[in-house]
Amino acid sequence: MYESAEIAHDIDKARFEEEYERLRTELLEAQFELIESRKFSVILIAAGMEGGGVIEALTNAHTVLDSRHVVTFALETPTEEESERPRMWRFWRDLPAKGDIGIYAGGWYAEPLTRRVLDKVSRADFEQQLETVKRFESMLAAEGALVLKFWFHLGKDEQKRRLKKLAKSDRTKWRIEESLLGGSKRYKEVKLAAEQMMRVTGKDNAPWIAVNAENHYYRSLTVGQTVLNAIQARLAQPTQAAPVVAPITVPDVDNKTVLSTLDLSQVLEKEDYKQQLGEYQERLNELVWHKKFNKRSLVLVFEGNDAAGKGGAIRRVTEFLDPRRYRVNQYAAPTEEERAHPYLWRFWARLPSRGHVAIFDRSWYGRVLVERVEGFCAEADWRRAYGEINDFETEMSEAGVIVIKFWLAIDKDEQAQRFKAREDTAYKCYKITDEDWRNREKWDEYAHAVCDMVDLTSTSVTPWTLVEANDKYFARVKVLKTICERIEGSL
Repeated sequence: MYESAEIAHDIDKARFEEEYERLRTELLEAQFELIESRKFSVILIAAGMEGGGVIEALTNAHTVLDSRHVVTFALETPTEEESERPRMWRFWRDLPAKGDIGIYAGGWYAEPLTRRVLDKVSRADFEQQLETVKRFESMLAAEGALVLKFWFHLGKDEQKRRLKKLAKSDRTKWRIEESLLGGSKRYKEVKLAAEQMMRVTGKDNAPWIAVNAENHYYRSLTVGQTVLNAIQARLAQPTQAAPVVAPITVPDVDNKTVLSTLDLSQVLEKEDYKQQLGEYQERLNELVWHKKFNKRSLVLVFEGNDAAGKGGAIRRVTEFLDPRRYRVNQYAAPTEEERAHPYLWRFWARLPSRGHVAIFDRSWYGRVLVERVEGFCAEADWRRAYGEINDFETEMSEAGVIVIKFWLAIDKDEQAQRFKAREDTAYKCYKITDEDWRNREKWDEYAHAVCDMVDLTSTSVTPWTLVEANDKYFARVKVLKTICERIEGSL
């Protein structure tokens, strides 16, 4: 891993200044082309041995590039707000938009690497964390991001010399005083952990570039030229998703599916509905105020056929809840800002803190439903989304989030009746559009997409609950009962 990075280089100031002017001009030209095209974002991670020049590299980037489109992140110990959400939340929050460059000091590797060096996590657990990061970076690359990761390498003797010099200066000694790695005392541990990190996560879509950092002129030129070459190469590539033709589920040759086998005739009488509704609403309110819930959070996902009653079910869920503790998130087509980020970005941003509830009226499943059926994304994109969604929900669950997902199902005749009722009711007519009627023409395509969604994303950790919703009373009570039982089981 370090053979090339341990080769000494002797570049003097005159050579550096000569190369620097050319490199700076070409980097700015490439950046302006990137900004104008908005084809992809650039994510740079700078990490390395203590004293290797990570801070200097971040400073140089702002000197060379147009800093209006460069954002630098040096995320240290998670804040209280960040600690209340899944570990990767703060990194999702700060992802650069297409056309911009995000530079991270250590990035999502800093905390796991430090914990491994300090022997606070086993080698096996460290590797498991790295696998999660690898899937995250694969998703970023699949979404079009250019991911480059630099490891600034130093020999042990050179590191000792540099750290001693840093400790003598009032301007830089804080770097040594606040270091968790203990400088050259843990040189071997850092080197071994970094080797494992680069081996596991250094893939073709997000490579590690180990750079000898003893000569800072060489380091700066090497990083700058590498970034330039990568941006120029990506700008020259046509944007085209690779075709995927393998089937993802078995065909329903006898017309039996998870939807067709639902008993939509189930009903609940009005008096029973009123009694059970009140009982479950009160029970839910008590659970959300339970002291153990303060260490958890709740995510409710509502998907379903048009006019299946998602809004009515959500209102019954929130009716007895303290408005300060929940937020209903409703999603339509992504905005321009949202389209400039990976598709999961806008959902990560709305995850609740501990003790709170986030309700999603439509959700990340739009990628494998409406975007798939209507052709709003490439086939390769929606096919890989199943695995990315499973990773997303697993991360939430591992962070203490209770994830409950509902598909509200009605039949085609019931939908038609509800559409007509909406058109004839003054305060409901805004809910029905020509688009709703048009979507009925693709009923079978949507049904097939729903079955694939359930088969591929209903896990033991985050299962789907299919709700027979032809009778609204029955559906609302089933939703509330499921929520209460799942929270009780989790607490």
